[in-house]
Amino acid sequence: MSVLTRDEAQTRAKLLDVHHYGIELDLTRGDETFDSRTVIRFTARADADTFVELKPAELRSVTLDGQSLDPETLVENRLPLTALTAGEHELRVDAVMRYSRTGEGMHRFTDPTDGETYVYTQLFMEDVQRVFAAFDQPDLKAVFELSVTAPEGWTVLSNGVTEHLGNGRWTAAPTPLVSTYLVAVAAGPWHSVRTEHRGLPFGIHCRRSLAPYLDADADEILDITRACFDRYHEKFDEPYPFDSYDQAFVPEFNAGAMENPGLVTFRDEFIYRSAVTDTERQTRAMVIAHEMAHMWFGDLVTLRWWDDIWLNESFAEYMGYQTLTEATRFTDTWTDFGVARKSWGYDADQRPSTHPVAPDPDAVPDTASAMLNFDGISYAKGASALRQLVAWLGEKDFLAGINTHFARHKFGNATLADFIDNLASATERDVHAWADSWLRTTGVDTLVPTITAAADGGHALTVEHRGSRPHRIAVGLYDPDPSDGGRLTLRERLELDVPQAEPVAIGKRPALLLLNDGDLSYAKVRFDTESFRAVRGSLSGLPDPLTRAVVWNALRDAVRDGELPAMAYVEAARAHLPHETDLALVQGVLSFATAHVADRFVSAEERPAALATLTDLCRDLIRRTEDGSHPGLRLTAVRHFIDVAAHPDTISAWFSEGTVPGGPELDPELRWRILGRLAVLGAVDDAVIDAELVQDPSATGQEGAARCRAALPDPEAKRRAWEEMFTTDDLSNYLFTATAQGFWQPEQAELVREYVERYWPDAVAVAGRRGPAIAEAAGRWAFPVHAISDRTLALGEACLRDAEPIPALRRKLADQLDDLARALRVREA
Repeated sequence: MSVLTRDEAQTRAKLLDVHHYGIELDLTRGDETFDSRTVIRFTARADADTFVELKPAELRSVTLDGQSLDPETLVENRLPLTALTAGEHELRVDAVMRYSRTGEGMHRFTDPTDGETYVYTQLFMEDVQRVFAAFDQPDLKAVFELSVTAPEGWTVLSNGVTEHLGNGRWTAAPTPLVSTYLVAVAAGPWHSVRTEHRGLPFGIHCRRSLAPYLDADADEILDITRACFDRYHEKFDEPYPFDSYDQAFVPEFNAGAMENPGLVTFRDEFIYRSAVTDTERQTRAMVIAHEMAHMWFGDLVTLRWWDDIWLNESFAEYMGYQTLTEATRFTDTWTDFGVARKSWGYDADQRPSTHPVAPDPDAVPDTASAMLNFDGISYAKGASALRQLVAWLGEKDFLAGINTHFARHKFGNATLADFIDNLASATERDVHAWADSWLRTTGVDTLVPTITAAADGGHALTVEHRGSRPHRIAVGLYDPDPSDGGRLTLRERLELDVPQAEPVAIGKRPALLLLNDGDLSYAKVRFDTESFRAVRGSLSGLPDPLTRAVVWNALRDAVRDGELPAMAYVEAARAHLPHETDLALVQGVLSFATAHVADRFVSAEERPAALATLTDLCRDLIRRTEDGSHPGLRLTAVRHFIDVAAHPDTISAWFSEGTVPGGPELDPELRWRILGRLAVLGAVDDAVIDAELVQDPSATGQEGAARCRAALPDPEAKRRAWEEMFTTDDLSNYLFTATAQGFWQPEQAELVREYVERYWPDAVAVAGRRGPAIAEAAGRWAFPVHAISDRTLALGEACLRDAEPIPALRRKLADQLDDLARALRVREA
């Protein structure tokens, strides 16, 4: 398939002014295809040739200004429009399009619980071409007017308010000027909860089989939505620019959510069928806030080309966390960002595939390369950079610049240069220099403290700065609590600019000196010797969870850099998590200790000791919460106890009895989690999995069963799972992922050794056949992540060198191989 280059997009944008799309979709044509008829009205500014994009199953007819064009001229996804004359034109395209099972284009899903079918669009980057013909680039905005024919009993949702005309025919109100990738349709027998806020219709929607769970959380979801909506109207001068606000929770969605104006789509795992922690509820709330921020930054004002994708995502990421903190009961969101989200950016920024937050336009020459930049840098690092900018600039000036940006570019497109110019207009600070240092550079700076004694008996701090960016940080000075030797109290928090002009006096030497206290900057920090001693003894005694998050991140970084033995991290978790009260910290530390340390960073010989330590830790947390005072902490401990169980007896008893002694009772999520671990340990067989699937035939149950079957320590089970992933091409994106998650297990290294060799050609082939979404899943979930060896590294490097994987898979493999090489270095340290 041809990808759109930046040069082609610039040429076409100079040539065309696109006014209006009239789109008719017929979703009643069967299970495999739907009809798509498009009328595009546009103006050519000069005589020239151009092209329109679409990816049909069948192209029935094309007319330009009433004259038929030959459908056979369609090559891959491009239909040439030759000898255009300057002036007005009308293009009509009648096509048959294919439904997707990979979450791209028009995805079709049949709910195994009740047999109901749903479809929805995900048109990001270049997948609008799978649904209707379009001049598919973000800076050719137009008005979109949609009509949809759907089966009786279905509801059709779109960017604007929809109206049912009878006989299954629906129309949507015309949109304002929006980009092609933001058009959205979601159709099916939705369960809906509707309300109105500030004169606008609001709605939340899900599959009928999830109706009881949506109803249980509807007040919370709508309260969060209203609170964020109101807070954004306090921050932004421009009012919400669309005629309604619907949020649809849709099945088998690849991303967390998508910011379609007026119709945000979310993965429907956010409709909780089972018990969740308050941190998970906070995550859902953050995604709601994140997507709403896009209504202004991304939808009202849109990037001109994909090199500026960070402008969308970094802004929404920052605003999502900040607005949630300001407007809702979730006031500690930056702790979760620090321990769970920021590490995504740190990790990505230390791989060979790193790139600036705002890459040079020449580094994003086409849509295929642009897709690779949806990573921890564009999201987490970019949000961290904006948080540092606000700390340096002040929120008042930051918001003034943002509002200027919206006013100048509303319903249009903008670039990084526009954004920086608009910020600069609100301040006397040199924002352009800041942007060059923070947005145009790569890598993670490291800050190292040195404390020296002064002649007056006090002490002075010098910060060694390994890197190039300026930082405004807080430095926390902590002393022992005289009334509790295990606790530390904050003596003073200093503001410091790095690089320093001169050492800063800190008075009496503190027990702990913590750089970047409050986590306002983006850098790795290290400890002096005495501070590290205080961390090992009193980490859990630090008073603020965000401070503890900075310390845990520093320990995590030290392990990954080979400066702290991996087992020392597990021992720190064993010592301090029993006293931890912040759920995000407990979850984040246990996840790293399990998935990275126990499963990758320690040797096979050390792994049993790591699992035993983590099992003891989780058992302590379970005992600590027997009084019912911390249900979220107890649930987190139970989940991780299951995940690290080296023997089946305890969790098998829980499964049989349907409860953990003292609670919680086993809901579907816990039952499938236990069954998955029992499958890994060889304590169940297909019959047990099939019986559980009878009890829970839902989509989540189907995924749980696929995960469990692939995890069985049986050669036939592995052969069958491999064939389903890499040969038949029948699995949806979610079932592919579930099967891949079950396949590779550290306990089964010998059993799956032959598949390490087979992975490389099979992954390249399936990615080539099935496209970017499956390539992403194959590179992320089906990768032999536990095969930590020089041989695996050599096989992967040969694949990258010789096999020509598609760009989405190549990027994923490169990142996985860098992580594998890091694991080897950590083991050798």
